[in-house]
Amino acid sequence: MNDPHAEPAAEHDGQQPEDPFTEWQRLDIRSVLASMGLLVVPMLPVAGLVLFPADGSVARPTAGLALALVVFGIGSAWWRWFFTRFRVTAERFELRQGNFSRSFHSIPRERIRSVDLTAPVAHRLLGIAVVRIGTGRKSTRDSELRLDALPTARAERLREQLLRQRSAPAGEAPSERGPGGAAEGTDLARMRPSWYLYSTLTASLLLVTWAALGSALNTLGDLLRALGITSWLVDRLPGSPDSVLAGPSLWIGVLVILLVLLAGGWLGALAISLEMWWGYRLSAESGNTLHVRRGLLTTRAVSLEKRRLRGIELAEPLLLRLAGGGRLTAVATGLGSGSSGRSDNKALLPPAPRRVAERVGAGVLERADGSGGPGNLRRHPRAALRRRMTRAMLVVLVPVGASVAAQLLGPLPWWSSLVAVLLAVPAALFALDAYRNLGHDLHDDLLVTRHGTGVRRTVLLQRNAIIGWRVKQSPLQRLAGLVTMSATTAAGDGHYSVHDVDPSSGLAFADEAVPGLLTPFLRGGSADDGAEREPPAEGGDSAER
Repeated sequence: MNDPHAEPAAEHDGQQPEDPFTEWQRLDIRSVLASMGLLVVPMLPVAGLVLFPADGSVARPTAGLALALVVFGIGSAWWRWFFTRFRVTAERFELRQGNFSRSFHSIPRERIRSVDLTAPVAHRLLGIAVVRIGTGRKSTRDSELRLDALPTARAERLREQLLRQRSAPAGEAPSERGPGGAAEGTDLARMRPSWYLYSTLTASLLLVTWAALGSALNTLGDLLRALGITSWLVDRLPGSPDSVLAGPSLWIGVLVILLVLLAGGWLGALAISLEMWWGYRLSAESGNTLHVRRGLLTTRAVSLEKRRLRGIELAEPLLLRLAGGGRLTAVATGLGSGSSGRSDNKALLPPAPRRVAERVGAGVLERADGSGGPGNLRRHPRAALRRRMTRAMLVVLVPVGASVAAQLLGPLPWWSSLVAVLLAVPAALFALDAYRNLGHDLHDDLLVTRHGTGVRRTVLLQRNAIIGWRVKQSPLQRLAGLVTMSATTAAGDGHYSVHDVDPSSGLAFADEAVPGLLTPFLRGGSADDGAEREPPAEGGDSAER
């Protein structure tokens, strides 16, 4: 075996070897400079404290501690660069790290699920990129290998080599290259300016923006009070503060604050959407790899092999659904429910018009009929509607009971109970919407299931990816005569459920989806010895291959 700490093989006459990663390779030395750049911004306040010290006894120790942290950070980055080596053989990807505490990873190339290229601002300025290799392992530590960093062109070549099919001829290029060195492919979707507006209708971005805005306003208020500006403004109010707050100015102020929060939340969500999805492009490379590129400040390039794909999921948050939009993610093996906490690895399409999401889904699944949507679904029994209405009314009873008790014990106005009762109207509407969104069916080789109201989720799962079924029945479901059937799979979240169906029709549907899998467990089915099998007991039995 070659020395893992030997220098990489030299390149002659500017020619790359056929497989440039078969020898032990180092990371790029510019990764140390990128680590230094990450320390510059936190050091600016410390530099100001040293240049303009208010108290020398505090400034000098603070500056010394900051300098020690910078030196330690740079030393750690250099140490990581010097003692990290990797190579790609015909069968495996190997990575060696560390000196005192050494680690060695040897991953079969067949187990590599995805390759993610990330370039933060400092890395982009230096022309390097971070390579993240998804292994599909369950442990968080080993689920992803990280190379920080390689030159962008070499990182792209490494991505192509890791995802190249082993059956391809050794000298055959995995795909045609464009002028930038990136692999060219068939475009399935490109970002359109109008799509950024759909992202502003996702509650997650709005909540993040409002949290940041609230923190900024709180800090601004503390600063204004510390500088005496707040008291200066109060002294110049037309009248006493109590009289101002008691008049119409109070409602005007509340309205202005609400408008600022709405406008700030919308603009913040738009800015986050621009940063996340700028330059988005989804392409199919060489017919066997899906490639997603996106990002404004931090660019990302994620590659996923189609043979790992088991289906797609269309998520429609309430506000986005009202605008006719949705976002698309992949259901694939090795990515798990979050891919080591980074669920954006599964993103195939940003929030976009629903018809676009269905068209892209059809292209990803390579459906001949061009349909990537749920189509017509089987309805669920009326007992499922009664169950949701019951839960909604139980939720309403809490504020109603609290308001009635408060009126009996204290001087609470009578109309407070009326307001609590009026909450039953939106609760009933949400329950009705939750029932209307229930559905399931079989479309050719796909199982389709849909549920949810706050976020309606539609999953199209390949039937040959189902490895078992779980039958669950809670005590309340038992009273209503309903069960939940969950198709288990090695991809995505691990299971996808058909909620609140009649037991007989649910079992028949599961048997139709994967013929023969549940036959030994169904009443009337016979085993090898000819004995009649009883159905699974209630409460969560499963049948798996």
